[in-house]
Amino acid sequence: MDKDMKISKDKVVAITYELEVEGAIADRATRERPLEYIHGNHNLLAKFEEYLEGKSVGDSFQFTLSPAEGYGEVDPERILDLPKDMFKGPDGKYIEEFLKVGARVPLVNSAGQMIPGVVLEVGDSSVKMDLNSPMAGKTLNFTGEVVSIREASEKELKEGLHGEYVKSNCHCDGGCGGGCSDGGCGKGGCK
Repeated sequence: MDKDMKISKDKVVAITYELEVEGAIADRATRERPLEYIHGNHNLLAKFEEYLEGKSVGDSFQFTLSPAEGYGEVDPERILDLPKDMFKGPDGKYIEEFLKVGARVPLVNSAGQMIPGVVLEVGDSSVKMDLNSPMAGKTLNFTGEVVSIREASEKELKEGLHGEYVKSNCHCDGGCGGGCSDGGCGKGGCK
């Protein structure tokens, strides 16, 4: 780790931070468990990375992101009425823990991506779900410190810091391009 190194594209950066939203700490990363990411590869919010650009080890930071710079405004089109039957288990019975206002329910879209949703209302035949990010419409206040900076390896640039890019190379088009370390597209293997 070079003490004179500055945060720039393709550097592996470790930071501590606290995220304060509406007067409460919503998230944090500590020295024992810092947030590590490859800078400039769209792993974090663009404006977040912009505020860290050029900082060195030991530099502290404090900034605020508006909803537009963070997770956007609440999108009414991401509030959906879904058929209540979608909340039945393999045994044909309703999964009661998912049919409570405020329950967080993991849904899967047609591309096999996980989308977290929150139950807003439970009706006789439908469930109103909010698929917006829990941080949509919120002002995000960050404070923290840069813990370390180093060059990313070629492997990290290709596969991601934690192998996250390998999964994104999975294509269900008759074969697995690039790996499919999770057994293939959506865990069912490539078809």
